[in-house]
Amino acid sequence: MQDEIFDKCKLDVCPRGPLVTDNDTGEILCASCGQVLIEKIDSMGPESRSFDLEQFGDKSRTGAKSSLAIHDMGLATSIGTLDKDASGNSLSGYMKNTFNRLRIWDSRSKSKGNDSNLRQAFVLLDTIKSQLSLPDNVVEETAYIYRKASALKLTRGRGISAILYASLYAACRKTGTPRTLRDIAKTGNIRKGDLATAYRIMVKTLDLKLDPYDPVEFVTKICSIIGATESTRRNALNLLLKAEDAGFSTGKNPMSLVAASVYLAACSNSEKMTQVEIARACGVSNVSVRNLTKLFIKKLNLD
Repeated sequence: MQDEIFDKCKLDVCPRGPLVTDNDTGEILCASCGQVLIEKIDSMGPESRSFDLEQFGDKSRTGAKSSLAIHDMGLATSIGTLDKDASGNSLSGYMKNTFNRLRIWDSRSKSKGNDSNLRQAFVLLDTIKSQLSLPDNVVEETAYIYRKASALKLTRGRGISAILYASLYAACRKTGTPRTLRDIAKTGNIRKGDLATAYRIMVKTLDLKLDPYDPVEFVTKICSIIGATESTRRNALNLLLKAEDAGFSTGKNPMSLVAASVYLAACSNSEKMTQVEIARACGVSNVSVRNLTKLFIKKLNLD
């Protein structure tokens, strides 16, 4: 390997070595004859000092990952203000003026209307992500749907937040993440009706094909809210599975089905829970709970 490195040494009197590494210019030189053997080397060390194995793994040189949830997808570059070239030499006055103009145009190009739209939207998305405990795949899907909606100018006259939260609900439906319109509207401080309207328009415009929620996904959440026992939760899951097998759960509001099954399960375990209390936790009316409870009893022959 060293013989290959020293191939550039043409002098017969050169004893070939030792090697000298210049960290500023990234060059490897022969200390005997001064010949530059390697012009550029890659630094393989960590970004900065680390004091344990976890810090050593985190401080990599690859930078942040590319993501649709970043307005520039994490691929933007910036022109530094150091006014020096790759070898550390100061630039001439002409080149300094040239790069100053380039910095100005670079900053102006990043302030376009669509870029500002995405910046504002993804700040909201990052905020609601932590509040709703959303996984990364849902955030990426939300950003993808919102970019498509923004390209079709659906935000005009409707607001950025409405379309963004509608995209979030569509992403939750697509990935099977149990978040309701009520949850998103309450967390995003937006009226549920406005969110539902934006969602319907977006689904129609983008021609999205989304499956309805599975009611089973919400049982654990509702039981934890009302403080139901584990036995009640299991009984409610069994009732929902029986309703699906019987075929009468199709077309029903998933949250109403959850409320009715939890109420019947609580009654079978002699837990004192009212329909009004369970309906409030599910975000549905107690009339819906009462009607579906009767349907459960009739179709499943419950006593």
